[in-house]
Amino acid sequence: MSLKDKADSAKDKVSGKAKEVEGKVTGDKAREAEGKGQGILGKAKDKLSDAKETVKDTVDDIKKKADKDK
Repeated sequence: MSLKDKADSAKDKVSGKAKEVEGKVTGDKAREAEGKGQGILGKAKDKLSDAKETVKDTVDDIKKKADKDK
C-alpha cells in the first residue's frame, strides 16, 4: 500500500470516527451515520489498496516466471 493510500484511508477513518462521536454526543443521528459511512469508506480503501498490491505482485511473479521460461 502506498503512503498516499495509507494516509488517505487513515484520514477517512479518523474523520469518520470524529464525526460519529460528535453525532453521538450532540444527538445528531445524521452526523453519526455520516461518520460511520466515512469510517467504512476508509476501511474499504484499505481493502482496495491491499487487493491492488496483491494483483501487482501476482502480475510481477507471472512476468518473472515468463522471463525464466524464455
